[in-house]
Amino acid sequence: MKVEAHYDLLIVGGGITGAAVLHAASQRGLKALLVDRGDYAGGTSSWSSKLIHGGLRYLKSGQWRMTLESVRERERLLVEWPGLVEPQSFLMPVFAGDRPGLTALGAAFWIADRMAGKRTSRRIDASEAATLEPLLAAPSPASRERAGAEGAPEPRAVFAYRDGVVDDARLVLRLIFDAVDAGADALNHVDATLVEEGGRVVGARLEDTLDGARRDVTAQVTVHAAGVWAGAAPGAPLLRPLRGSHLVFARSTLPLRGGIAWLHPRDRRPVFAHVWEGAVVVGTTDVDHPVAEVPATISPDEATYLIEALRVPLPRLAIDASMALSSYAGLRAIVVAPGGEHMPPSAMGRDTAMWARPGLVGITGGKLTTHRATAIEVLREVERQGLRVAPPRIAPVAASTSTRLQGRLGIAGAAWVAARPADERHPLLDTPYMLAELRWSMQHEQVRRLDDLLMRRTRLGLVAAGGALALLPMLEAPCREDLAWDAARWADESARYRENWVSRHAPPADNLRP
Repeated sequence: MKVEAHYDLLIVGGGITGAAVLHAASQRGLKALLVDRGDYAGGTSSWSSKLIHGGLRYLKSGQWRMTLESVRERERLLVEWPGLVEPQSFLMPVFAGDRPGLTALGAAFWIADRMAGKRTSRRIDASEAATLEPLLAAPSPASRERAGAEGAPEPRAVFAYRDGVVDDARLVLRLIFDAVDAGADALNHVDATLVEEGGRVVGARLEDTLDGARRDVTAQVTVHAAGVWAGAAPGAPLLRPLRGSHLVFARSTLPLRGGIAWLHPRDRRPVFAHVWEGAVVVGTTDVDHPVAEVPATISPDEATYLIEALRVPLPRLAIDASMALSSYAGLRAIVVAPGGEHMPPSAMGRDTAMWARPGLVGITGGKLTTHRATAIEVLREVERQGLRVAPPRIAPVAASTSTRLQGRLGIAGAAWVAARPADERHPLLDTPYMLAELRWSMQHEQVRRLDDLLMRRTRLGLVAAGGALALLPMLEAPCREDLAWDAARWADESARYRENWVSRHAPPADNLRP
């Protein structure tokens, strides 16, 4: 375990918030260490909806500041992370009876555009929408009859708008590894137990969850950023874990050109389908998940809910949950306000919560889009604890364009991949990924388990048929060479990955067949 004895800042939790704090600290001259008991982004930040969005839904509940922060951060991320955070066009059909209706939605888009400082939305008619997204073309009379009168409504109008799409795990990894390049330290699969002396948190006792190595470190201030698992930290607020589940389809099954968003007929919640990493993500749900320590997986009811949703804008599409490539679910850390224990999940606020004790700053409820703003707030509180935080170094101006590999791996990683032999640069299983990418990760990105490689360094486990299990025989030799695994370790890792994928990510059974 290669760490120093003392740090200015110790960060517990390697999701988007912890990664953003580490990145911001490294830009401000702080000596910082981040640790995560699992893999980076392994808790919640790799199971998001993959969107960098403007927070339009927050306007409905009067959360103006959150919408303002979201749209501004969205525009900033699109500029600063080209090739990783990419613009995504969306169409939102509005049907009779939808609430909010056309006038209210038009006003919300207008407000969000004013907040962003640019026009990113417009109202179009159904014929233009069908040109942009052929799946939205009006169904034939026969299709309408099969779907039923309520199952095949025609939209009154359509709003076209632009948000951002991202590989969430890759964003976390870029923040962490860019910080490491700037002098920070980071450890995954390392558990941290806070240590207090005289009523002040002074650091943590670290234990490697794989090899059992232990080490004590001290820190002037510790930031606890464990998300939905933050409840164990001193002074933490009451949290209510909510689960958001998704289905991932091949584009041959769900041939979208971009993204669509609409309201679910059952509860009028916003749902969506959008292109991501060569596949299509459909989401999301919002249900209670009472025990955060229980792994999140999609339930049969949630699968039914998502398929029901798809049949509203796409009644001609014969699709069921069993046709998905994979499924995934993540937990949201929702702070419970007084009296909020029994509110409907979607009615609960999505604010962050920050608290402090001597030597400790806690943060939870952070969002992917607004991670940078959250990190700056945390560092302000760190400064109040007496730790001097210098102004940020002037970052180099980001290129206006970047390749996919440069966005995901950085310039050095993309160059390394480009120099690999041609037989390592062929797409794997009809996905965007190449063996060369996997080998870069194995050699440079702290891969310690097979699911680190196939679920987060790449997303093969989500976008390849069968969780990419067909690749395992080909991956054995590279993994044993680059990760120094013997035959027994490879057998254990491959069996563990297979079991994890089948139990948590395999497509759910079809429970909506007519």
